[in-house]
Parts: sequence; C-alpha cells; structure tokens
Amino acid sequence: MLFAFYLIDRPAAADLRKEVRPRHVAYLAAVADSIAFAGPLLSDDLQSSLGSLLVVDFPDREAAERWVAGEPFTAAGIYANCTVHPFNNLWPQKVGFPES
Repeated sequence: MLFAFYLIDRPAAADLRKEVRPRHVAYLAAVADSIAFAGPLLSDDLQSSLGSLLVVDFPDREAAERWVAGEPFTAAGIYANCTVHPFNNLWPQKVGFPES
C-alpha cells in the first residue's frame, strides 16, 4: 500500500536540514525501490524548503509510521508536522521527473 507523507518543517530549520540531509538521503536510498516519488516542498521563491512530500510503498500503516519515526529529519526534530495517509495512485505520472 502506498502512503503519502506530508511533512512540514518547523521554523528556522534550514541550517539543521542542510546538516542532516546526507543521512536523510541515505535513509531514503535504503527504500529506493519502494519510493513512488519524493522531494522537498518549496516556498514561492522556489529556493527555500518548507518540508517534504513523499509517497512510499509499505505493507501497512504500522510499517509506514515506524519508518517515518526513524527518518533522520524526523529524529532531528526538523518537522513541526508529520501527516501520513494511505494513498491510491490512480493517475500515471507523465511530468515532474528529473532528467536522467
């Protein structure tokens, strides 16, 4: 089952986010084959991160909740809000993918 993670940074988390990012990327790499999509939510200036949006396949909510609890940005206290919802992808992605 896909789970959508809507994760909003706490104020003034930018420096900590940069510091923790290598661990965050490594944590995501461990489940890379299960990621439907993932990336930062941006402010209108298209430069500043407001949080993260991820959709990842897990067998159940318990596994999804356990995974996000161990996620380095979560563990470092970067996120002010963490919302997890089951997600049913009904539309095949055509845009938004980085060029290879």
